[in-house]
Amino acid sequence: MLATDWVTISALATAGGTLVLALATFASVRSANRAARVAERSLLLGLRPLLLPSKLDDPPQKVGFADEKWFVVEGGRGVAEVGEDAIYLAISVRNVGSGIAVLHGWNFYPTPQRGDSMHRPPEQFTRLTRDLYVPVGDAGFWQGAFRDPTTPEFAAARQAIEARGWMTVDLLYGDYEGGQRVISRFSLQPREDGGWISGIGRHWNLDTPDPR
Repeated sequence: MLATDWVTISALATAGGTLVLALATFASVRSANRAARVAERSLLLGLRPLLLPSKLDDPPQKVGFADEKWFVVEGGRGVAEVGEDAIYLAISVRNVGSGIAVLHGWNFYPTPQRGDSMHRPPEQFTRLTRDLYVPVGDAGFWQGAFRDPTTPEFAAARQAIEARGWMTVDLLYGDYEGGQRVISRFSLQPREDGGWISGIGRHWNLDTPDPR
């Protein structure tokens, strides 16, 4: 009977030790996973871009289009010009985030958009035909064009520009790995000197929680 008790005690001790080891391993794995998530989040924060209108005293930028049409875009301003067969748009932007911004696409609205109005799905954005990057803490630009005068979008953009109306451009961009996509809503407002000044309305995070 005494031998049986020792066997039982030994088995219970082994089971207890195994349970303690399992709990310690589980806690260690959880701690490692938590540390990995924190490290991943810190890495992503270091890559995250955020675009705003450039400062008014930022240097002017020369923006060229495929048909060799060129514009000089001043800091904090934009371009909206109607040509014979094309409408040219550009905005000077500044990256205030912590990672390089890679521009993906854009959506144009010929009217101002309210702050509570949602953006269109990313797949409905006009994709850029050239790579545009905005470095960290520096200015860059976005450019787009309408080139088919027979489309309703061309007609609406022409009417808004010629009427000197307030227009809206949603820009889709992300980090240099293609993640952390953001949609930022810019405005183009007419100036008395005939130019356009840019503003910002909202930002939407597509791959991470929104900032509000």
